[in-house]
Amino acid sequence: MSLSREVRRLDNTWERGDYPKHLEWLEINNVRGWAGERVDFKFPIVAIVGENGSGKSTILQCAASLYRDSRRSKNAQLFPSLFFPDTAWEELTDIDIKASIREGTNSHVISVRKPTTRWRGIETRRERKVEFLDLRRIQPINARMGYSRLAKRSVKEASSQLFTDDQKNRFSSIIGKSYNSVKQSITDIDANRSVNVISLNGHSYSGFHQGAGEATIAGLLAQDIPQYSLVLIDEIETSLHPRAQRRLLRDLAVISREKKVQFIITTHSPYILDELPAIARVYVFNDNGIKNVVNGISSEFALTRMDEINYPELDIYVEDDVAKILIEEILAKNNLDHLSRCSIISYGSASVGKSLGMMESQGRFPRPSIIILDADQDSSPGCLLLPGDDAPERQIYDDLSISGWPDVAQNVNRSHSQLVNFTEQAATLPNHHDWIKHTADKLVVGGNELWRAMARSWVKNELRDEATQDLLNLIDAKLEGQS
Repeated sequence: MSLSREVRRLDNTWERGDYPKHLEWLEINNVRGWAGERVDFKFPIVAIVGENGSGKSTILQCAASLYRDSRRSKNAQLFPSLFFPDTAWEELTDIDIKASIREGTNSHVISVRKPTTRWRGIETRRERKVEFLDLRRIQPINARMGYSRLAKRSVKEASSQLFTDDQKNRFSSIIGKSYNSVKQSITDIDANRSVNVISLNGHSYSGFHQGAGEATIAGLLAQDIPQYSLVLIDEIETSLHPRAQRRLLRDLAVISREKKVQFIITTHSPYILDELPAIARVYVFNDNGIKNVVNGISSEFALTRMDEINYPELDIYVEDDVAKILIEEILAKNNLDHLSRCSIISYGSASVGKSLGMMESQGRFPRPSIIILDADQDSSPGCLLLPGDDAPERQIYDDLSISGWPDVAQNVNRSHSQLVNFTEQAATLPNHHDWIKHTADKLVVGGNELWRAMARSWVKNELRDEATQDLLNLIDAKLEGQS
């Protein structure tokens, strides 16, 4: 899906280089199964996704450990020992958390480490304001430690802080209701625990009687996010319905653009991932105790990796829906039964495919898998190439144009002359990824419907059997458990 206006504007700001502080990457060694793998942060908002226990929260904790925050007292600093303590069951040594931190036009490679019993590099950490929002900070109030004693009629409000009009409007926009007021209240028995109170349609109710989503958003918006800061949010979608998740991400995009704030978040939600460009999505694998980090994954890929419902026998990973439909038509022509036994998953960019191919070549997929790159890519370990010599759009447009577009117009119920005219127009566009949409819009048909008709015609009339033999043989072998 296309990016929202807020995220597009954020992208433009990022491309101009308007961010004076940015954590560029970090490497984690000897912490919770990490062995020097690198995580890149190539956008102002980066979402870390993966199964439970894959290491998402560890990334946030390592990022928080890299900075000192002058606003905090010494006892309130986010030291690595806070996140990675020695316990009765673990004594952590030989830890190294390395990172590249950009400040202005300069990048500094720094590290905090624990070679034996003491952390090193703490006093030389770079200065930056850091907010770490974990689940305890955004849980419903009833679930928070120490709040039950506030839920008594005898307790009185001692003071309160109203949300500004901007905060209230953001709260209303994210939840999707027009609230009269939102405030954070302090009781007369506990000055350290605030209770959010909202007013809607003339009725006021506290966090003890709010929906979990309202409490989550109120807690997040109550945070004073400083300019140029680093904000880390664990499981950002907690208690929020899909529309609220999308609106929250767009709200963060506005904050990031206006205050030049860097957000690193963890999520299991495809709705959050859909709001971000591919470079802002990072998937963390934990296969048999070995970490692997892949940048630029698609939302579909992330959801498929985290789900286990109705899995077919073989996963076939392709770059996008264009390649997916082409593989479906190749399988439908040669062995329709095989098509029903395969799950064809788009992964995003070619760089993701090459990373997956490397994992496949090392035998690190728990299920039978095939990784396919578009034919305009170079060969890469663990990967096959699509049939042809070029990107699938260029290959099929060129081949079918020469042969006169057999069967295509008839299959989409459109005029053959119009089809020829609009495909010729499309082929003049510099980006071949725009060709299908341009042609489909002119013909007033669905893009996938048109592309499937083209792919089916090409497979039937142009594709030689020997061009698909390696792919079909590998699918046969994988389904029979021979490879």
